[in-house]
Amino acid sequence: MVADLYPSRIGDKASILRRQDDVIHKNSNVTGGPLSKEELARYEENGYLLFQNLFSKEDIDVLQQELKQVLNENKGKQSDDVILEPDSDEVRSVFEIHKNSEFFKRLSKNKKLVSIAQQLLGSQVYITQSRINFKPGFKGKEFYWHSDFETWHVEDGMPNMRAVSCSIILTDNHEFNGPLMLIPGSHKWYVSCPGATPDHNYKQSLKKQELGVPDHESLKWLVDQADGQIDRATGPAGSVLFFECNIMHGSSGNISPFSRSNVFFVFNSIENKLVEPFSGGKPRPEFLANRTNIKPIEPIDEAIANTKVLMGSK
Repeated sequence: MVADLYPSRIGDKASILRRQDDVIHKNSNVTGGPLSKEELARYEENGYLLFQNLFSKEDIDVLQQELKQVLNENKGKQSDDVILEPDSDEVRSVFEIHKNSEFFKRLSKNKKLVSIAQQLLGSQVYITQSRINFKPGFKGKEFYWHSDFETWHVEDGMPNMRAVSCSIILTDNHEFNGPLMLIPGSHKWYVSCPGATPDHNYKQSLKKQELGVPDHESLKWLVDQADGQIDRATGPAGSVLFFECNIMHGSSGNISPFSRSNVFFVFNSIENKLVEPFSGGKPRPEFLANRTNIKPIEPIDEAIANTKVLMGSK
């Protein structure tokens, strides 16, 4: 049985535990990578890296075409892996995008992205979750403060903090349309949350997360450790954010006219495969936590725009 290094949802009080895993995983069969020593040091200290204009204008045009296609295909769809906003029929999230779309499958193997994930995690990687988050203008609701790892550990059985989320900005992320907010340095601590996890909690939490969220005192403490700083991941379409699985993050609602959409690929170390959920409950569905056919990604070295040609499209 795998030891539970990060207990959570086991009582009625929150507590803050020191992180027990490395942030940059150096003991690996992967050597080198595209990130400089300065970038690695910044990731280790802050828990995230934001690259603006990582992709070309031509690539961005293709990304936005594919985004519109996914949205049109899933409007009004009744499916477990298509999540609607809690107060409207607007699409909130579409999961398993790397399996259900040939284009996004190829994008998830993009060498630029995979090589950064491999360098950070110190091993070959696979995708444990993928999704597009749509935050429509006027109607896009907030994603409350949380650590992804807390949920992945408790509800999915991810044993260690050895995963990284890659978020590709598909529409311009402004200060005013609900961008992702991060507390720098918060990945060094783990907030053990109160409460217990009921069966099928994901059906509620994907619309509005109420379990596995930190209490106000813990949040204030984390912000105090960051000298009162809360960062915003803003940037033009084509920018890419890599953020550590345990960093505390969230986003406010979008009351502007401008949508905010991002595609997320969660890269997990091949040495950090999921075990039984630490809540003692049943594992969440495959579209939230990939457990089958886990193989290391073989990176594809090509421009995004070229994938349309390689797929037989114009």
